[in-house]
Amino acid sequence: MPNQTRISVVIPCRNEEKYIEKCVDSVLVSNYPKELFDVLICDGQSTDKTREIVLNRFSDFSNVYLIDNPEQTTPFALNYGIEFNNSDVVIILGAHAEVDPDYLPLCVETLNLFPEAGCVGGVLETVSQDDRTAAIAFAMSSSFGVGNAYFRTGDFNGFVDTVAFGAYRREVFNQIGLFNPILARNQDDEFNFRLLKSGWKIYLNPEIKAKYFVRSSFEKLFRQYQQYGYWKVFVNREHSTVTTIRQLIPPIWVAYLFVGPIAFLLHFYLGGLWCLGVFAYMLISWFCAMKIANNIIQFIQITWAFYILHLSYGIGYLDGVYDFLILRRKGGQRNTSLNR
Repeated sequence: MPNQTRISVVIPCRNEEKYIEKCVDSVLVSNYPKELFDVLICDGQSTDKTREIVLNRFSDFSNVYLIDNPEQTTPFALNYGIEFNNSDVVIILGAHAEVDPDYLPLCVETLNLFPEAGCVGGVLETVSQDDRTAAIAFAMSSSFGVGNAYFRTGDFNGFVDTVAFGAYRREVFNQIGLFNPILARNQDDEFNFRLLKSGWKIYLNPEIKAKYFVRSSFEKLFRQYQQYGYWKVFVNREHSTVTTIRQLIPPIWVAYLFVGPIAFLLHFYLGGLWCLGVFAYMLISWFCAMKIANNIIQFIQITWAFYILHLSYGIGYLDGVYDFLILRRKGGQRNTSLNR
């Protein structure tokens, strides 16, 4: 990296009046020279006070820009930000996130330490806003809830298959292109898969830290992970491969739940074995929830969050299998809400 590495922090957003100010503020107080980074807020035609907040609050900052995203979806927002200038590093950030003051300098330092890494990232601390979101945050930080997504569990230092809010070398975009505009979700996973396939690596440095404010309800969490599962199948079809093993566990589990009645019809003992599998899953979920819950109410909420994470992703994945693999549908505009 050059001695004076220039950074673009790209923030796709739409209707994020609750989060956008703190998100941008966290970048502006970075321990990185102010003249060497820009904050690019790519807004998908917000109908709340997001644009008003940005224009009023940050009008005096010469390194904060508001970019219009008429298509309103995340990949278009990311691509507009990437093409806005020719910075050496592009950091992808979500409006629901806040970064530590050392986030930017540590990203550059880690890229310098590992020249084979086209992308580096860190650990997300999932932050709650009330009792319900506290349970969601606990579940999303548990290996039982999210598998070996190390950027969420924070228990790994080294090369990985993906990170959240990664810092990318400009050369990566020059080599493999931009984010896939068809994908309403999983655009970063798909891009990271292309990055790895092209010969670059991804490094997770747990010293690089950010906070992520989780969805405010179980209903929103269900929709979010249902979309993740759905669009993962499209990514698999485009690349003719399963990108990670962990993505298969939820759909296999959902399929297992559906075959229960068939098992009983075939033989009573088969139905009994099916019940044992369900009971084993419930025991594991209860044990994992007990380890992190502070009280009985939180135990119930964390357990419920586990079920939502696994069922919603699995249902979305199977829905994607039907649409993208059986019916051979194109990406289209289904589930195109811009949220990160």
